[in-house]
Amino acid sequence: MKIVTVAEMVAMEQATAASGFGYDRMMAAAGGALAAVVAEQAPADGLILALIGPGNNGGDGLVACARLQAEGRRVVPYIWKRKEAADPLVAAVREPLWADADPGHERLQALTVEAAVIVDALLGTGNVRPIGGSLAALLEAVHAALRRRRTSWPVRVDPTRPQPPDRPLIVACDCPSGLNCDTGAIDPLALPADLTVTFALPKVGHFLAPGAAFCGRLIVAAIGIDRELAPDTAPDLLTGAELAELLPPRSPLAHKGTFGRALIVAGSGRFPGAAAIACEAAYAAGAGLVHLAAIPPVGRIVAARLAEPVHTALPGTPPEAPIALAPAAVSALAGLLPDHDALLIGPGLSTHPETMAFVRALLIERPAALPPLVVDADALNALAGLGLSPAGLPPLSILTPHPGEMARLTGLSTGAINAERWAVARRFAGLWQQIVVLKGAHTVIAHPDGRLAISPFAEAALATAGSGDVLAGILVALLAQGLEPWTAARLGVYLHALAGGLAAQTRGPTLLAGDIARHVPQALARWR
Repeated sequence: MKIVTVAEMVAMEQATAASGFGYDRMMAAAGGALAAVVAEQAPADGLILALIGPGNNGGDGLVACARLQAEGRRVVPYIWKRKEAADPLVAAVREPLWADADPGHERLQALTVEAAVIVDALLGTGNVRPIGGSLAALLEAVHAALRRRRTSWPVRVDPTRPQPPDRPLIVACDCPSGLNCDTGAIDPLALPADLTVTFALPKVGHFLAPGAAFCGRLIVAAIGIDRELAPDTAPDLLTGAELAELLPPRSPLAHKGTFGRALIVAGSGRFPGAAAIACEAAYAAGAGLVHLAAIPPVGRIVAARLAEPVHTALPGTPPEAPIALAPAAVSALAGLLPDHDALLIGPGLSTHPETMAFVRALLIERPAALPPLVVDADALNALAGLGLSPAGLPPLSILTPHPGEMARLTGLSTGAINAERWAVARRFAGLWQQIVVLKGAHTVIAHPDGRLAISPFAEAALATAGSGDVLAGILVALLAQGLEPWTAARLGVYLHALAGGLAAQTRGPTLLAGDIARHVPQALARWR
């Protein structure tokens, strides 16, 4: 599914109208989809307050109001700046309340306090101006009523009992009013939505900070526009249904060799757990055999936690009590590489000078051919610290930087990277000829040919130490199973976030990385 700009969406609407499917039919479909979502979410006897604006967004909201009223729902359309009786969409709803007739917003505030659901249909995707004037006063009144509602709601002091909701469910029509759907900028007066029902295709601003945090759960409704009208160059949104067809098969006649052999070079005296987490995740993601090559202290710690990985001890520094890999480890690895289908290097390696020299010797000088490669964490930091470009790696390796690591690799500031995540990932994927997985909320996956894919997930539960090691283990497992790097990167990012979401449902919002890894099989089973 493509992610489009506002101008691209307008062009798609125009092409659809020119084909004979007019704007009135698109609006009827959009309003019907919005009504269906609200009806599903609202209590049967709950009040639905719909905030209606003057444009097409308000028209969608009025169609939804008429549908919901016809179903017997309690709906109050509160209309800001719209034509009166001359508007057939207004004529189709019962008992609309006009903002002009409520100059002090007393009625609006009373309805806000009572409402089970608030529908935000004030401004659509085309708005780019700051909110001011009468609309600012309207939204300030809604915010004031929501604050009063929170402070006046009864508080239960027994934490084992469920607390009644102290705010209504907020459903945005197409986008929260005040969101710039091209940049992600958000107006301070915007209402943070629990659900956003957008139409035909998602918009760029739904996935860019800070506005993405105001969209809540995104629902994309079909309204008669052919999605194939989107430009081929538009970014792709990762969706479970589309990606499920790419999952590697699991034949009942298979053996462990069928599912690939993954070699993981990870861990140090300071970060031994990173190796264990990556190994566990690689097995959970379906690798037939996981082989850990690490300094002896790391191998012993991992073996005490996990029985399944195969172990090879690598030379470390200092030799008598190693805390990090030494350059001599390259020779020890050379004999292992031909027997493995994928290689992960980096989790917890440390940036010890000798380990950095090891990374350079293995990845850049390359005394032996490397299998498909995932470069993570301290392997990326070693390249940056040595002033080496990832362009020197085998082409189409998967690089997994977070914004700080990306800053070290590129020389850009972290702020500059976060401000232009999509553009930065696309630019450097092309410059380096690598697959770049720029981690964070709505992780970005960039191919050197310009393709871009965006994760639908912004999951706070993934923000925990070791979460990146889980992702790295998943990626090497998918490569080991024979997937090409672009497919492996997209599947791995989606699977990692899906497992984190399932773990959060089971364990709560604060997770350990191991919780995520242990939910990978469940995520795969549900996904399949």
